[in-house]
Amino acid sequence: MIGEPLIFVIMLTVGLAAMFKGLILLIWGGNLHTFPDFLPSWLNLTWGTVAVQPVYTLALVIGTTFLTLFGLFFKFSSQGIYMRSVADNQRAALSLGVNVKQVFALSWAIAALVAGMSGIILGIINGVNVHDLSAIGLKVFTVVILGGLDSIGGAIVGGLIIGLLETLTGGYISPSLRDVVPYMVLVFILMVKPYGLFGQVEIERV
Repeated sequence: MIGEPLIFVIMLTVGLAAMFKGLILLIWGGNLHTFPDFLPSWLNLTWGTVAVQPVYTLALVIGTTFLTLFGLFFKFSSQGIYMRSVADNQRAALSLGVNVKQVFALSWAIAALVAGMSGIILGIINGVNVHDLSAIGLKVFTVVILGGLDSIGGAIVGGLIIGLLETLTGGYISPSLRDVVPYMVLVFILMVKPYGLFGQVEIERV
């Protein structure tokens, strides 16, 4: 898919997701699979009357660590700069001698690593269900669009906004509406700021 329009890559990704979902259903079925509780008790934090379970402490530590490492990687390392250049313009990166195939392979490897770690944390919190995984993937898409496709800080802010909106909607309005809120926010942001809250506005002259 090198050099192909972004919409083609997105549709291929959606097709692969559907194929993997079918394989998961065929091999493991559609039941809920829970992970054993193997986290140490010292990760359990208590702030006054609020008790934070170990899995949420672990999620915070892992998320902060990965965000810091990726921020430094994309800003200072040569491979990170290559990845940013390929994401911005594949043809221009090819003309400058960037190995686009290698960059794509590295991107998939990083995505697999992050998805694996996220899956472990998700399995500890709520268990893993193939039907819920698709909804999570779409929800992440709304977070990225809200924050801005080219902004790591925007992804953090977008995730916090969507999480707070879901929690407040489920607690004060209706639990059945909490899954609808991210898409309502997505539509509103696309109408007001198509590049997201922190996305860079691109002006193309022809």
